[in-house]
Amino acid sequence: MELGKSKEDYLKAILILQKKIGNVHSVNVAEYMSVSKASVSVAVKQLRNKGYLVVDESGNLCFSQKGQKLASQVYERYDFLTKLFCQFGVPVEIARKDACLLEHDISNESFERLKCVFA
Repeated sequence: MELGKSKEDYLKAILILQKKIGNVHSVNVAEYMSVSKASVSVAVKQLRNKGYLVVDESGNLCFSQKGQKLASQVYERYDFLTKLFCQFGVPVEIARKDACLLEHDISNESFERLKCVFA
């Protein structure tokens, strides 16, 4: 992927939170990821500087077009791999951890092939 595991995890977390609660603030991300608000602040600043996020006047974290695209790609991989591992009998917590590791490193070719075979 493009940004590295840590920043992609922040994008994925923001996307998940948007689906769950709508408007997302840094404090929501900190709670969800079990990290400090300072860590989120640093990550958000970097993601803003790279054009993946914008923060509106109310402090809501919003994706740019390329941020939305990357967050969706990371989440799609995570969701698909988690479900696949669970279908194979892997306990859900282990499936989530393994999917989180693989979502960043699996090639597009391998992921697309897995989707064709197992979707």
